[in-house]
Amino acid sequence: MKKEISVIGVPMDLGQMRRGVDMGPSAIRYAGVIERIEEIGYDVKDMGDICIEREKEVDENTKLRNLTQVATVCNELASKVDHIIEEGRFPLVLGGDHSIAIGTLAGVAKHYKNLGVIWYDAHGDLNTEETSPSGNIHGMSLAASLGYGHSSLVDLYGAYPKVKKENVVIIGARALDEGEKTSFAMKVLKCSRCMKLIVWG
Repeated sequence: MKKEISVIGVPMDLGQMRRGVDMGPSAIRYAGVIERIEEIGYDVKDMGDICIEREKEVDENTKLRNLTQVATVCNELASKVDHIIEEGRFPLVLGGDHSIAIGTLAGVAKHYKNLGVIWYDAHGDLNTEETSPSGNIHGMSLAASLGYGHSSLVDLYGAYPKVKKENVVIIGARALDEGEKTSFAMKVLKCSRCMKLIVWG
């Protein structure tokens, strides 16, 4: 029996201020990712892209950029990921800025209560509305998934931490904001032939 993968594109750049990352899903498809996955024996179903509202905003109460739009897209993404797993398929999500991780992990967490996450990133994405110097939600995605931050992000698709902090490893972090360092007790392990490895505990 073939292993089955469903692909979802999330061409979102609303979690930060730079244009370009919204072209990620089309660029990855154009590079032939679906054909390459099929070549190694997987059945791939491309579910297209989630439609993204382009009007940008800053919430005057929180100073978070595009909070409503990001939460709406992530909620839709969580639902799609949830249903893909329910069908016995593996969700492959193409982004898009890092805020899409909020929706991805929310959907996966409906099925895996002890979910482990390997976070490859130069940044921790552990800010909240209180610690973020920019208000960009892409820098809050891991914090929200751990249960820290604005309720629109934390409670998205179910009011519970999607991931336990002891089940997260961050690989490649080189730039943590001061608020991230003080809010989370982390161990930093330096490897001689790799970048920094951060674990909790």
